[in-house]
Amino acid sequence: MKLFTLAAALFVCLTLQGCTVLAIADVAASTVVYGVKTVVNVVDAVTPDIVNKKKKD
Repeated sequence: MKLFTLAAALFVCLTLQGCTVLAIADVAASTVVYGVKTVVNVVDAVTPDIVNKKKKD
């Protein structure tokens, strides 16, 4: 019974660590995406002709 409890505890610890790594990776990716969006919006506000190029007819 002790072996089963030890194995279950080890499995739970490893699973929780995996979830923590995924959560940190998700936060980092979201930060990068919103950072890029912010830069694009700032550039668009300062010089709208660069981001919003007009189509030539």
